Amino acid sequence: MKYLLVLLIGVAAMTGSRPAQAQNAHPCAAEAIAQAGKLLRFHSDNDDRIRIEDRARTIGTIRAIRGNARYDVLEVLGTIYRGSYRMRLIYAQLPGCVLMGQEVLEDAIL
Repeated sequence: MKYLLVLLIGVAAMTGSRPAQAQNAHPCAAEAIAQAGKLLRFHSDNDDRIRIEDRARTIGTIRAIRGNARYDVLEVLGTIYRGSYRMRLIYAQLPGCVLMGQEVLEDAIL
């Protein structure tokens, strides 16, 4: 078992592989995580029990209302006490992180 672990570490070092999250990280991921925290605090009147996940997942692109522009949609999950929330932050495909829209949705069973 010890030799297998050493072999796997050696192969990973030779191929230069990194975790999938690091390879596919969106340039605005850190900005999206920070913005998701602000958004959830705003919607909860600054509740101190807010927890935001430390990763943003790119879920696709959407088309602009007018013109040919496309926007990247990043999703960040968070909680307030026992409630779960999904924040989607919409960024323009421009240099820098230009936030164009945002949504927050409670993960509730109705």
